[in-house]
Amino acid sequence: MPVFWRRILVFILSLIPLVFFIYKTLTGDLGADPAKTIVLFTGEWAIYFLFITLAVTPLRRLIAFSHLHFRWLQAHRRMLGLFALFYALLHVAAFLVFILGLDLSRFGKELVERPYILVTIPAVILLIALGVTSTQAMMRRLGKNWIRLHKSIYVIAILAWVHVFMQVRSSYFEAVLFGVILLVLLLPRIYWVLRK
Repeated sequence: MPVFWRRILVFILSLIPLVFFIYKTLTGDLGADPAKTIVLFTGEWAIYFLFITLAVTPLRRLIAFSHLHFRWLQAHRRMLGLFALFYALLHVAAFLVFILGLDLSRFGKELVERPYILVTIPAVILLIALGVTSTQAMMRRLGKNWIRLHKSIYVIAILAWVHVFMQVRSSYFEAVLFGVILLVLLLPRIYWVLRK
């Protein structure tokens, strides 16, 4: 399949979670606390897309020797990363609108009650920086600094996991699962760095 059509397909597939959620919203199927459901949903998909983006390079490098050839995924890594930013911004917007009611005077109180927000702020700022500098023009302009900046995706992923872990109230299953996935995605990179 040509790259153009693959990009269209990846774009459509990446929007499916949002379309499905909009449908659930319109049908009133968001549970007892719709505001919390919206915030959690957008946050989870931001993390999912972070993980998917981080999985591209290991898939390409570790399975390059097999007949599967995941090299074609590389061309879509930028779009997947931008969707991580997209869902992260939806997550922040949902929190500001549905939890704070756009009353920013409550933000300080929320920081005390929800300290995990402090972890989210630098992660979202870094994601925005990666999104703004994701173009070919910015890549050429920044040179080697572009690579250094975009390696902060590892920091973002760790901060996202800490954000999830700090919210645990009863079951640690999801936090542990996310932690294991993150470890699996980072270990090959640590190995490659040490090997150099």
